[in-house]
Amino acid sequence: MRQRQLGNTGEQVSAIGLGCMGLVGWYGERDDAEAAATVKRALEIGVTHLDTAAVYQDGENERFVGACIKGHRDRVFLATKCGMERSPEGRILVDTRPEIIRQSCDASLQRLGTDHIDLFYLHRIDPTVPIEEAVGAMAQLVDAGKIRFIGVSEASPATLRRAHETHPVAALQSELSLWSEHSAEPALDTCRELGIAFVAYSPLGRGFLTGAMKNLSHLAKGDTRHIFPRFHEDNIDANIAAAEQFTEFAKAMNCTAAQLALAWVLAKWEGVLPIPGTKKRKYIEENAAAEAIELTAADMQEIARRLPEDLVQGERYPEVMMGTLNL
Repeated sequence: MRQRQLGNTGEQVSAIGLGCMGLVGWYGERDDAEAAATVKRALEIGVTHLDTAAVYQDGENERFVGACIKGHRDRVFLATKCGMERSPEGRILVDTRPEIIRQSCDASLQRLGTDHIDLFYLHRIDPTVPIEEAVGAMAQLVDAGKIRFIGVSEASPATLRRAHETHPVAALQSELSLWSEHSAEPALDTCRELGIAFVAYSPLGRGFLTGAMKNLSHLAKGDTRHIFPRFHEDNIDANIAAAEQFTEFAKAMNCTAAQLALAWVLAKWEGVLPIPGTKKRKYIEENAAAEAIELTAADMQEIARRLPEDLVQGERYPEVMMGTLNL
């Protein structure tokens, strides 16, 4: 696995990482044995950038990842996030007061079983707390040796600039795929200008761009994608049809649709670090192989012709979650 620079930090991480959110839930049924084997296989093939968060399964995800990397911590670039939780009613709550950030860091360290976090993000931007105060608290954690680098997630260009002026920001984590290119472009431009890495989550369109989805029955009853508008009954058929066009081009390129989608993300800019999620070994191997695919300008143009973003039906988040984005 080739390495890419983490912004201007001098740190190098695997070009393709592993989004850990779905390891112990969220997308379908849980299989701890296979999920643990997937993390192990990721490390074996050089996928060392692991991304989790305190809010994922109310801390259970961090505990699971911590157990998986026990004894291998020196081989892992470990990222997690703070400042967001879900209420018992399912509402998303964002709180980045300095005291909450400090408490969350300590709790994450304990759950992960480590003495430091490589990349610590604000999971969302809290409109009630000045970004300078939140990032200032994270800077204190850097000074204390508890975290190495600071990140923010789904921050607007203006917020990202203010954060970076307070303390150097290593990475912005935001959604980027063929189906979210337009919304990501302003932040991508800002990251290029400031030398900040762009960590791309959901680079496979939450599974749509793999070509595996044929109808709604593909999703298990407990799969959280049911709440996302692009998976709703009135949008699903059009989106599957659009994804099938992309899958046909992938076949012509002698790769899978997932690999082509990841190669497209990597080709956007050398500062982009995709973190596709999976809990199966066969998919971590498939995803990792995408790093070797080199796309030409003509390839990128053909992909844009076959799958323009305006073919996508539905917002990328349900209304209750759109409100947490710093646009």
